[in-house]
Amino acid sequence: MSGIGVGLALFAAMLALMVVRVPIAIAMFVPGALGFAYLASPDALFNHLKGFAYARMSVYDLSVIPLFLLMGQFATQGGLSKALFGLANAAIGHFRGGMAMAAVLACAAFGSICGSSVATAATVTQVALPEMRRHNYSGRLATATVAAGGTLGILIPPSVVLVVYGILAEQNIAKLFAAAFIPGFIAAGLYLLAIHIYVRVYPGHGPASERHSNAERLESLKRVWPVGAIFLLVFGGIYGGLFTPTEGAAVGAASTLVTGILNRELDAAGIRACFYGTASTTGMVFMIFLGADILNSALALSQMPMKLAESVANSGLPPLAVIVGILAFYIVLGSVMDELSMILLTIPILMPAVMGLDLYGLDPTSKAIWFGILVLCVVEIGLIAPPVGLNVYVVNGFAPDVPMSETYRGVLPFLAADAVRVALVIAFPGLSLWLVKILT
Repeated sequence: MSGIGVGLALFAAMLALMVVRVPIAIAMFVPGALGFAYLASPDALFNHLKGFAYARMSVYDLSVIPLFLLMGQFATQGGLSKALFGLANAAIGHFRGGMAMAAVLACAAFGSICGSSVATAATVTQVALPEMRRHNYSGRLATATVAAGGTLGILIPPSVVLVVYGILAEQNIAKLFAAAFIPGFIAAGLYLLAIHIYVRVYPGHGPASERHSNAERLESLKRVWPVGAIFLLVFGGIYGGLFTPTEGAAVGAASTLVTGILNRELDAAGIRACFYGTASTTGMVFMIFLGADILNSALALSQMPMKLAESVANSGLPPLAVIVGILAFYIVLGSVMDELSMILLTIPILMPAVMGLDLYGLDPTSKAIWFGILVLCVVEIGLIAPPVGLNVYVVNGFAPDVPMSETYRGVLPFLAADAVRVALVIAFPGLSLWLVKILT
């Protein structure tokens, strides 16, 4: 069997294992190990297994992942989402659809200190969904809003998925964070526009609520200032040269812990739960790392990435057509895989092909950063698009009275907004590269 044939067989075996609900780390590890043994030898496989786990886990840059995860845990348990939604609702909740817009803004702000889409969706849902339902928002709009808003957690920095991409693509994490800001703000803005248009078409789905007084707004602002302070401390320190992204993650985790304690939202049991949650999620992430590593090692032996890059280079297709095809592949893959697994599995394969393209005359670093932001924008779509839509499942767990089909109908305007954002980032690379040149 040719190398390409082996590579395709490994992919097919991985997908088959996933279909029968084998954990994703094992679904990647088993075909990878068998493929490695077939292409090299069983002895070579065992020799490789002796040191590959240590080689991966001893990488210093990986320490930023548990630190940002811990920061997100402290933010989740520390009640910061409640304060963020309260401020946004006090400011715009009296408009038609305003409470849904407030939920999107709360997701964007919470994502800036959480870094996880699922955690952002789950946390803001517990605060915003009961309020929207109490004010007679339709189940379709209410659940779709928090499901879509949660996707901002993996684009607006700090993003664990973006950190993983930076490690795989060997790119500066601070530059990637800077590149994600404007697309993240565009995403939030387009989601607000989608809600505005939706409630114009269906006025009864998002009625206006009572107007808050200036005193109530001021009180809400007082409760939310720690979030802004943590954001400025972490990212001001990173871009001001005071500390590295890893050190910034540590500072952010410590600051979020102190804030939760001072707000009397975190006690000893809550802090212990945060550490347990971080350890569990970190273990899952690192196991997926190991599974992807052995599978990518087998694919490297098959020479599939190199042959794919050669095929793309000799295809005669316009470079942007290749990029659009890759993004379409991610949308399809998102129906069966989570975002982290997709990044770990595909970036080592697709990156050589992308780096060989002439894209707007970009230098290799700018090209890698721009492509990374594009990938994250598309990965977000998989979190709310049918038939899987992990965020949709998470949110519907808090709203069992809302049929899943209703939530999927509700996310259609947000998917349209995502399509517009992806088109803008493709057409105008400066949207993701302008801040990189200024801040780094």
